[in-house]
Order: sequence, then C-alpha cells, then structure tokens
Amino acid sequence: MGNSNVVVYTSRDCSYCEKVLDKLTEWDVEYEERNVSEDRSHFRELQSMSVYGTPATFINGEKILGYQERKLKQSLGIRDDRFIQTDSMNFS
Repeated sequence: MGNSNVVVYTSRDCSYCEKVLDKLTEWDVEYEERNVSEDRSHFRELQSMSVYGTPATFINGEKILGYQERKLKQSLGIRDDRFIQTDSMNFS
C-alpha cells in the first residue's frame, strides 16, 4: 500500500500492539516492527521522542499512539467507507 514509511514500536504481551500489526497486515501495509522488550535501544529511541508506551506507530514521521484505527487509515490514505460524505447524498 503506497510508499509510506511505517515503524511500529511494540512490546511483549501487548494486545493493542497486536491489533495495530494485524490491521497493517490486513491492509497490506509494509512496516518495520521495533520491539522495545527485546531491544533496549528501541526503547531509548522512543524515550528520545518523549514516548513511553506502546504501541507507538510512526507513519512518514507522524506519531500515532495506541490503537487508533481511524487515524491509522487517515495517515495511510486508506478510505473509510463507514463514514458517508454528505456532499454525495441526494435528499430529493
């Protein structure tokens, strides 16, 4: 999907981390996972960006904390058909 640079910081036993990774996989988005439980340097990277929890997703530098499906879709340019634009509705 697109040319987005996606990095997801995760940790062990984090259900929301799994949700983010599952959605990215479902949407065919390539991503780099950086597990802070397995590599302390990844945790230090996160701290340097004033982030202290996971999941933390960076899409082309934009930070999305936690599991926020709408924000992930918006940042990736994925259309969300659940929300109909009123411009296209015909009330006549």
